[in-house]
Amino acid sequence: MIVLNVVIHVIGLGLINESVVQILGGALEHRRFIPKFAVVMGIAALLATVLHALEAGAWATAYRLLGARPDYKSAMLYSLSAMTSYGHVNLFLEEQWQLMGALEALNGMLLFGLTTAFLFSMIQKVWPLGSRGRHREAQRKIPQQ
Repeated sequence: MIVLNVVIHVIGLGLINESVVQILGGALEHRRFIPKFAVVMGIAALLATVLHALEAGAWATAYRLLGARPDYKSAMLYSLSAMTSYGHVNLFLEEQWQLMGALEALNGMLLFGLTTAFLFSMIQKVWPLGSRGRHREAQRKIPQQ
């Protein structure tokens, strides 16, 4: 399940990345870049959240198929709680499947780490190059002591 979720996540983030770069790649010179950037990054974060929900759904489906939870609603709630390490839901897996909950929490940490790295990379990739150049030029003008 962990490998499946990571593969789904990487493919999904890759598709989001291509879209963001395509949308914002040519917008670096436009005056309204920052509002467009904020909206596109917000949509990218929403799509990444949808990926997390799909992956939690895959775990919930596994819990149902294994009989670890009696219904899909409680399986999904348990899955989201485990994946986010929220832990305040009073739901438990059948005893023989409890290790899966810990593995899902580990999976969630990996997925959230990938998402954080992805969003940071997007900011680095599409932030206006001109502002980076102006920043470096301003630093050069400051006398070094």
